[in-house]
Amino acid sequence: MHKPSDMFDRDFEWSELVRFAAYPGREATLGVVSGRRRQGKTFLLDALCRETGGFYFSATEATEAESLRQFGSALARHTGQPIPYRFAHWEEAVETLMAIPVPDGRPMPVVIDEFPFLAKVSPELPSLLQRALGPNARRGGAPIRLLLCGSALSFMGNLLTGTAPLRGRASLELVVPTLDYRLAARFWDIEDPTLAMLVNAVVGGTPAYAREFTLGDAPADLEDFGPWVQRNVLNPGRPLFREARFLLSEEPGLRDTALYHGVLSAIADGNHTRGGIASYLARKSTDLGHALSVLEDTGMIVRDPDAFHGKRSAYRIAEPIVSFYHAVMRPEWSDLERPGHAGEVWARSQATFLSKVVGPHFEQVCRAWTRWYASPETLGGHRIRVQTGTVPDPAAKNGLEVDVAVFGRDDHGRETLLAIGEAKWKARMGRAHLARLERIRELLAARDGIDATHTRLLCFSGDGFTDDLHTAATDNNPDLQLVDLERLYNGS
Repeated sequence: MHKPSDMFDRDFEWSELVRFAAYPGREATLGVVSGRRRQGKTFLLDALCRETGGFYFSATEATEAESLRQFGSALARHTGQPIPYRFAHWEEAVETLMAIPVPDGRPMPVVIDEFPFLAKVSPELPSLLQRALGPNARRGGAPIRLLLCGSALSFMGNLLTGTAPLRGRASLELVVPTLDYRLAARFWDIEDPTLAMLVNAVVGGTPAYAREFTLGDAPADLEDFGPWVQRNVLNPGRPLFREARFLLSEEPGLRDTALYHGVLSAIADGNHTRGGIASYLARKSTDLGHALSVLEDTGMIVRDPDAFHGKRSAYRIAEPIVSFYHAVMRPEWSDLERPGHAGEVWARSQATFLSKVVGPHFEQVCRAWTRWYASPETLGGHRIRVQTGTVPDPAAKNGLEVDVAVFGRDDHGRETLLAIGEAKWKARMGRAHLARLERIRELLAARDGIDATHTRLLCFSGDGFTDDLHTAATDNNPDLQLVDLERLYNGS
């Protein structure tokens, strides 16, 4: 099965779907596909069905009776029946589906997209599928390759866990992620790394934002970036304008949306600890446990453990468009809703955009580069994890933040600190930044349990480095690595 020529990347996802669909066993099998909306899940699954002659059904928000009628009509069209199936209940529909005739007895993909819509009004559906996929039922059925797909991450994540009916039944559990920053630049066809970083800080790597949501409108150059934001993101006539709000409302488990928006606004404003978020919202820290857990489960936020303090952690927003909305748009919403004010809002939001949106996003991209693209020669060994952290400085009576902390293992299997790094988006890095990293390394080397003997120093900058720092980072000094935007996007 050939991947469609108009499908960008997704080689891994396509190969896994093909492997699942082509499994030659005579029994029915189950696969689960999830991921945030607009990542191309439907495109992938529809292409698989077209390539194999499989059955594709996309559920809608409807009553059980409506859904059964829609499913019966779609199944009849697929099987060539002149009259739609009239199912009284899902038990009958599932039995008919699992016995569907397949050409020449070959395995056939059956996709039920937006499965959470069906399960919401028919909660018994997972149990019915469990029974249909059981050992006794599978022997007499067809070699169906059933794929359940959904964008509600919390629901799809729980479909195969704990005591869920379908736990242990799936032979494929595929998450379709957003494109990372390098792939996103290619997808947007942006070669200038500065422009690519700015666009990525606003819309991330969601494929639909580059096509359907903007109709292919990409900024022509750096000068066009501001106008592009105004005409596509701050424009109340364009879908990106309300996208961040819709992403939150689409999650079925989020009921008190005001609280969740408040938590996201607190994080976007620079409050990354539970205590900081609670203070921002004028609430007790203990009151936020459920909200933070739900936002984590839905993939809205990520909790990053502190690399140097096991009991501390920091929260960050996982989706750039959500960060941009809460940092830039939400405080100016009344003005933005009135057409013609985007230019004024954008002009007075520049400081906020650079400090609250681009700066944190640049740090995260630097960690992503270190984790996935930096070579062992650059880091001084093979990395096993990359985190952030805070190191207390008793002499200065403060804490020094470490934007990038890279851990590996030595020849004896013991964990070692390969490198620490500092990331500055709009600051020309020089000797002062290097001295700060050296001080952090000195403090870490003095602590028990951390091997910082050969820890390298990484300087990440979106604005370049001073001449004396370049001189310090000669080929004879691999302990100091300078990483600019060109290296982030094209080097290792």
